[in-house]
Amino acid sequence: MKAVHLLAALALTLSASAFAHDPSEKITVLQDELLQNVPGKKAMMIEVDYKPGQSSIAHKHQGTAMAYVLSGEIISQVKGQKAITYKAGQYWYEPAGSEHLLSKNASETKPAKLLVFMVLSPDEKVLIPLEH
Repeated sequence: MKAVHLLAALALTLSASAFAHDPSEKITVLQDELLQNVPGKKAMMIEVDYKPGQSSIAHKHQGTAMAYVLSGEIISQVKGQKAITYKAGQYWYEPAGSEHLLSKNASETKPAKLLVFMVLSPDEKVLIPLEH
């Protein structure tokens, strides 16, 4: 029953336009919970699996995001900052509204895995593709 709840939450949270493309990475919602002590906000925990050489589309998040590299290496670049390669055990923070220009597996031969924790309003989109 919990898996059905998570799938329903993912369907409600991610707009159809956010994934109108064929997503290059595998995204799994691990948790999606309303925050009892912060009315009007929820917390989400998302796992992002990248195959060798895969990357996400350029995007922004309406909510605040914190990312932690579980395995492999991820190259990340937020607008106004330089691209940084993060190794397993390293992490970064993205304020709400940040434009995430690059999120990519640094390896062409090994997979990489990222854990993302977000705080956002229930009606805010997790991912909004950036216009080119």
